Amino acid sequence: MDFHDVRFPAKLSFGATGGPERRTEIVTLSNGFEERNTPWQHSRRRYDAGVGLRSLSDLETLIAFFEERRGQLHAFRWKDWADFRSGLFGHPVGCLDQVIGTGDGETRTFQLAKTYGTGPTAYRRPITKPVVDSIVVGRAGEEIAPGAGVEVDPATGEIVFDAAPAVGALVTAGFEFDVPARFDMDRIDVSIDTFNAGQAPNIPVIEVRL
Repeated sequence: MDFHDVRFPAKLSFGATGGPERRTEIVTLSNGFEERNTPWQHSRRRYDAGVGLRSLSDLETLIAFFEERRGQLHAFRWKDWADFRSGLFGHPVGCLDQVIGTGDGETRTFQLAKTYGTGPTAYRRPITKPVVDSIVVGRAGEEIAPGAGVEVDPATGEIVFDAAPAVGALVTAGFEFDVPARFDMDRIDVSIDTFNAGQAPNIPVIEVRL
C-alpha cells in the first residue's frame, strides 16, 4: 500500500467526529439463543473530517491535501484527538505507560502497543505510526536515554535494542501516535452556499491496515 508519511492537518482533525468500530457476526438459533463471532482481531476507526472545517481557508487546505493524496490512493497519518497517547488523558508521556514485552535474553525487537482494559479481556492494539520525538522507552523500570542502546523504526513502531533485555525484565514505553488512514471517497462534494450556511460536507476517513 502507498503511504505518505504526512499528517492530515491537525487543526482540521481536531473538530472531527469518529472512533473505533468492530464487526460482529450474530446468528440467532432456533431456541432464541445467539452465537456471536468476529472475523476482526483488531478494531478499525472511522472519522468524518467535514465537521472540522470552520472557514473557506480550511476548505482550501482540505482540498489541497485531498489532491496531494490523489483521493483514496495514498494513505496518511491522522491524529485522533480522543486517543493519541499511551497514558491517561492530561498526563505527560512516561516510560512506564505501557508494557510492550518481557525480556527472554534473546529477543531484541518489540512492537509498540497500547492496552485497553485489564485482565484476560483486555485489548492490545499495535501502534505502527508513533510520533518519534515523543517516544520514551523503559527496561526493568528504568528509562533508557535516547540513542543509548535502543532505536525506533518510525515506519513500523518497532523498538529494537542493541542487546536483548534480560530474562524477566519488563520492556515499557510511552508515546504519542497517529492512525494510518485514507480518504473513504474519491470526490469532495461541497457547495459554497451550504458551507457558508453552516452545513458541513461529508469527508469520510477510514483507518487502514499496514
